[in-house]
Amino acid sequence: MTQHVHSIAVIGGDGIGPEVTAAALEVVQAAGVSFATEQFDLGAARYLRDGFVLDDATLERLRGFDAIMLGAIGPAIGDTRISGGTLERGLLLRMRFGLDLYINYRPFHGVDGSLAQGCDFAVVRENTEGPYAGEGGVLRYGTPHEIATQGSVNTRFGVERCVRYAFERAQRAARPKVTLVHKTNVLTFAGDLWSRVLAEVKLDYPEVEVDYNHVDAACIYLVEDPHRYSVIVTDNLFGDILSDLAGAVTGGIGYAASANINPNKFGASLFEPVHGAAHDIVGTNRANPLAAVSSAVLMLEYLGEDDAAASIARAVRDFEGDVSILGTSGITTQLLERL
Repeated sequence: MTQHVHSIAVIGGDGIGPEVTAAALEVVQAAGVSFATEQFDLGAARYLRDGFVLDDATLERLRGFDAIMLGAIGPAIGDTRISGGTLERGLLLRMRFGLDLYINYRPFHGVDGSLAQGCDFAVVRENTEGPYAGEGGVLRYGTPHEIATQGSVNTRFGVERCVRYAFERAQRAARPKVTLVHKTNVLTFAGDLWSRVLAEVKLDYPEVEVDYNHVDAACIYLVEDPHRYSVIVTDNLFGDILSDLAGAVTGGIGYAASANINPNKFGASLFEPVHGAAHDIVGTNRANPLAAVSSAVLMLEYLGEDDAAASIARAVRDFEGDVSILGTSGITTQLLERL
């Protein structure tokens, strides 16, 4: 029987992105997964070189892959040659919207010594609507009477498919529980839509417990009582903030993995560590590849390579040692040995 060869588009990106991505792919190969890669030169370095961010033709090429692995995107801190939003909207959000990657899924496991030691929970974030959809505008720009608006787009279609995915995740969790996080007492229109959809979808999942937290309360609970959570479902903006906070309380964003997925597999889904490009440690062997490796685990689950995903996830969970001493190569070697 011929083993399926998965096609993976690799966007190493900037800073330590290529280093952690290479380490993750080395681990995937050691787990026995067959794949072929194509490198895409995208990110801050490419933009500074020739002004290119992402065009329609490249987006269509990316659509044809089984998955996309992204390392990190962004200029060095203090580099003002790229205006804010150029890469975020032109590359990251464009891939999310253009490929309809409507779920951002981030699982968290509290490492030893963290505020959330022993916790296992996930944030399911709606990934293509909310304030990030770009609705809004400016009137009287640059004057004392300037007006700026930024609306939040919430469609029943978008909310329902996100909420349903959260319930499906909760069904497979150790604790079948979904917590909606929003600000329904102030954002009454959007909050009401999310609340009603949650109640209706709940009828199809009677075994799943439901709960609700205001987003400000959820920020407190993530620090003081993260064990209360199993699956958090929320909108694009709140999910962006909460998932970074969750990364911090579970051990740091150096461990945080992220999946931008279309569960229907209409085109490639994208997998990336949450951390930044960290230009200051490029080439020093100090980059921690664990978040990239954990993102590769999510990719393998998406591709149906469950055994390999489970093996790598165990290796990450069983990882021992000081990452600052072991460095990129030492961490990777330990993972390879455990496989």
